[in-house]
Amino acid sequence: MLPELTLVLGGAASGKSAYAETLIHRTRGGAVYLATAEIHDDEMRRKIDRHRAARGPGWNTIEEPLDPGKRLAEIGPDRAVLLDCATMWLSNHLLAGNDLDTAEAALFEGLESCAAPVVVVSNEVGLSVVPENALARHFQQAQGRLNQALAARSALVVNVVCGLPQALKGHLP
Repeated sequence: MLPELTLVLGGAASGKSAYAETLIHRTRGGAVYLATAEIHDDEMRRKIDRHRAARGPGWNTIEEPLDPGKRLAEIGPDRAVLLDCATMWLSNHLLAGNDLDTAEAALFEGLESCAAPVVVVSNEVGLSVVPENALARHFQQAQGRLNQALAARSALVVNVVCGLPQALKGHLP
C-alpha cells in the first residue's frame, strides 16, 4: 500500500523512474502516468517512446507539461498516479518565464486534493557543482527548494542510485 504522497529522487539515468513504476505496479488499481515532458527534438521523442514501450499497455497516460495539479484533482481513489517528472515540469515553467510560486501552489493544491496515491519522480541536483551561468544556478536553486517542499509533504522519500532504492524518509514497501 502506497502512502498518499511518495517522492522518488535520483540523478540522471539512476533508475528512479523504473523504481517509481514498480511502486505503482504494486497497487491494485489502475495506473496513471502523468507526463510533464515536452517533445522538442528527436532525441526526446525516442526517449519518451522507449519509456512508453517499457511501461507497457496497462497505463493511462496523461500529458500535462504545465498544470498537473489540475489533472491530479480529477483522479479517483481507484488509481495510483506516477507524476514523471517534477524536474521537467519545473524546467517547462522556467523556460516559459512563469511565476514559480504560483505554479508550485497549484501543484501542491492538486497533490493535496488527489484522491489517489501519487508517486512523484524528481532529479536530485544538489550533488553537482555550482553551475557557471545564472539560468542554471536559478534552476538548481529552484529544483532544490521544490524537492525539499515535496519531501516535507511526502510520507515516503526514496533516493535511487544505480537502480538501488534507499529510504530517506519512511520505509520501503
